[in-house]
Amino acid sequence: MSHKTSGYASDVTDAQWAVIEPLIPVHVWGRPRKLNMRSVVNGIFYVTKTGCQWEMLPKEYPNHNSVYYHFQRWSQVGTWERINAVLRERVRVAAGREAQPSAGSVDSQSVKTTQVGGEARGVDGNKKVKGRKRHILVDTMGNLVKALVTAANCADGKGAIKLLEQLPKAFFKRLRRLWADGGYRGEFVDWVGKHLKKLVVDITLRSDDQKGFEVIPWRWVVERTFAWLGTFRRLSKDYEVTCSSSESMIYVASIHLLLRRLAPTV
Repeated sequence: MSHKTSGYASDVTDAQWAVIEPLIPVHVWGRPRKLNMRSVVNGIFYVTKTGCQWEMLPKEYPNHNSVYYHFQRWSQVGTWERINAVLRERVRVAAGREAQPSAGSVDSQSVKTTQVGGEARGVDGNKKVKGRKRHILVDTMGNLVKALVTAANCADGKGAIKLLEQLPKAFFKRLRRLWADGGYRGEFVDWVGKHLKKLVVDITLRSDDQKGFEVIPWRWVVERTFAWLGTFRRLSKDYEVTCSSSESMIYVASIHLLLRRLAPTV
């Protein structure tokens, strides 16, 4: 099927589409697919990058209802997370590393929600934020491994436990070290010691006498990832009704970043 590019900066290039196209699910049942999947993916990327509402999607893309339908359908079956995993492994191999990491960093970010409503809302008492909390695990390159979204009042340690519980057991065959901040002391460290005995949690703390910004060894990697994700305006707040949609938006942003590494635009 021919494709006419819309010309927006968030659109995938030919090289990037060649990378991601084989990973797009194809359903052999039902009516034949009429939509151009590249246009659908571009539409999803446009919403994620610009932060616009689905119904405000430019006319160069397919109908916004169709684009949103595919975003939700692929969210429900875990497509975004699977694509992210495949691309992350390819980026690591291209950099001369093993496909699976031996170390990583975990952290959280509390974000405000909107008046739209939806599940899992709470107040982060430490950061004075009413909304949701994003828990992420990244490798030492800063590539996203796993994302989990909870209410903002979920403790960092509890969120990290839920996040690790959702990872396949095979992932821990090589993982040996996790870096985390002081908020993960106690319950999380104890849980890892009981259930993942080969995994060491390295708690990195700021100096007591340090004023202002301080680069924390290895922790800066996950903080940089949050900064990368922050360039996608859809993630400036949590606009989604469900936590699963919120997690999918994080994966979509990560996929966009990984595609740029695998097939640079310049």
